[in-house]
Amino acid sequence: MDVSQYLDIFIDETNGHIQELSDNIMILEKEPENKDCVNEIFRAAHSLKGMAGTMGFKKMQHLTHDMENVFSEVRNDNIKVNSTLIDILFQCLDAIEGYLETVKATSGEGDEANEHLIKMLNEFLNGGGGEAAEPSEEKTEETAEETQDNAGDEDLEFKKLKLEDPDIDSLRQAEASGNKLYGMTIHIQKDCMLKAARAFLVYKAVEDFGEIIIYNPSSQDIEDEKFDLTFNIIISTQSDIKPIIEAVSAVSEIEKVDCEEVTSNYYAEMNAAPEDKKEAAGTAAPAPTEEKKAAPAPAASAAKGSAKNAPANKPVTTRTVRVDIEKLDALMNQVSELIIAKNSLVSISDQDTRSDENQQTFHEQIEYLERITTTLHESVMKVRMVPIENTVAKFPRMIRDLSRKLNKPMELYMTGEDTELDRTVVDQIGDPLQHLLRNSADHGIEDAETRKAAGKPETGSITLNAFQEGNNVIIEVKDDGAGLDIEKIKAKAVERGLVSEEQAENLSKKEVIDFLFNPGFSMAKKVTDISGRGVGLDVVKSNIESLGGDVEVKSVFGQGTTFVVRLPLTLAIIQALMVEVRDEKYAIALGSIQNIENIPVSEIKYVQAEEVIHLRGMVIPLIRLDKLLDSTPKEEESENLTVVVVKKGDSYAGVVVDNLIGQQEIVIKSLGKCIDNNKIINGATILGDGEVALIIDVNAIF
Repeated sequence: MDVSQYLDIFIDETNGHIQELSDNIMILEKEPENKDCVNEIFRAAHSLKGMAGTMGFKKMQHLTHDMENVFSEVRNDNIKVNSTLIDILFQCLDAIEGYLETVKATSGEGDEANEHLIKMLNEFLNGGGGEAAEPSEEKTEETAEETQDNAGDEDLEFKKLKLEDPDIDSLRQAEASGNKLYGMTIHIQKDCMLKAARAFLVYKAVEDFGEIIIYNPSSQDIEDEKFDLTFNIIISTQSDIKPIIEAVSAVSEIEKVDCEEVTSNYYAEMNAAPEDKKEAAGTAAPAPTEEKKAAPAPAASAAKGSAKNAPANKPVTTRTVRVDIEKLDALMNQVSELIIAKNSLVSISDQDTRSDENQQTFHEQIEYLERITTTLHESVMKVRMVPIENTVAKFPRMIRDLSRKLNKPMELYMTGEDTELDRTVVDQIGDPLQHLLRNSADHGIEDAETRKAAGKPETGSITLNAFQEGNNVIIEVKDDGAGLDIEKIKAKAVERGLVSEEQAENLSKKEVIDFLFNPGFSMAKKVTDISGRGVGLDVVKSNIESLGGDVEVKSVFGQGTTFVVRLPLTLAIIQALMVEVRDEKYAIALGSIQNIENIPVSEIKYVQAEEVIHLRGMVIPLIRLDKLLDSTPKEEESENLTVVVVKKGDSYAGVVVDNLIGQQEIVIKSLGKCIDNNKIINGATILGDGEVALIIDVNAIF
């Protein structure tokens, strides 16, 4: 049986189980008696074991099987949870993640058997107050025998089947050839994620012993997952029943198997019985052999299952459908083209000279098209939006490990995990946030003795907070550590030749802090593998700015530091102000614009030979966009300047343009790598008349 078609589902589900294990082990470390956590860990390990077994990943199956054994004993109060077990479990979790990464890269689990971890688990198990309760072959046989002995005729689903005459004839033919007939009802565990896969694996196991004559539900319904947690078969075989039950019971996530020998006459009598005595459990039909092959469960069914089986202490999320990101990108491109078409119609309407009545109808159609495109855009964006929870969920474990490694007690507090961002942004924001958190743990939080001497709690606090603000999402990484020593940063900048001592004295606090984002600039006394090794805040900044965002730092010496990351909600379609510089059109994102001013040239002042304007109590530097873009100089300077005041964090600047065209919804098109050396331009858009307008990156201007 080819299970490669299940690979994507396996990877997706395994990621979910790994995160579930991590979350619950973290809770268990603090609450060793928490039975809910123990049950959740047991269930996740059991599901992982079953999924790995189905996919043929034996090493991964072996490891999760031994984890399951340990928690079986913990559930039964035979052994107690302690710090040793927690450490072993986290190592096992790292090993499972390693298997998953290998699966993603090679579609196989690799050669690493992790025997040392299996040995550690078994040693803990045997020394923890109880022998391992291994679900061995003996247990399978015992289960099989119990199933046969305890199954009462009244409860056997396969005995209630109402078969059609052709089905009964098939049973009679099997009996005539000297075969025995066995009815089977197979019960799948309620938390099974891949019901169809389990059913087809049962079919495959049974067909090694004989032929399946009756399927209930049909194999097509099984393939489509149109059944609950049980299904029935009647098989024709010359084998004893015991090895068949053992083979079926060995399939992962099968709860129990009811089985008994049956005859064709039994079902014939059922057919002949009065109508009020019949107990039909549905129709059954023989399935042709070529139908008996596995197909992936529908994505919606898989997602439904995962929502249903969420931990009891977490709210069940809305049922979702898994969608390939490439399909979403294709859909987004279609929306993009629709908006371009709409812009074309707008352009034509401005030049139209038809009658007033026709013009009115034409404009009504334009408005209608505009409403459709806006609604479609919003719908697609909602599909693309995902909570940042998936990205930040791994951070508590990381801080826990750093706390032990650095010997600094610290806690991570997270809020706003349900804040949503564009999928593209979420996928890429993980590494920068991870680096900021490691930076806080390594450089920010002091050791317990230093904190105690400073009158602080011995346990340091790191806070990650996310929230939406207009068209942006703000993510704050805050610590209550030592804060930034401005004088030391100045000294380091002077030492590296970035500024002279005289210049350093005149720098503002923000300008000094900005040195931290220079390539290779580090305040670490020694390079560590935690937040050093030459990968500094410059990489964080460039990664965030490549997403159209920015990062700033606020710090109070002795009290702590806050990194504020600002990200756009989406990278695909934005509202923009169209401006003109020397007959060339440019777009500036509306979210970056504070206001627009008409400034007389006579009001321009100079600070350190740079042009500034004084506006409502603020001194704002002027940026001549024509000089920045190396445009042709103006023949004659006008008396008034059109200034677009833009904002980045708490900083303002006035961008001087020639003309304002108006607000427009634009589609961002990447320029690729051909001109990626110009940071001022971060894309282009196609206007209604087919002309290309470049998009100005306000962050780069700052």
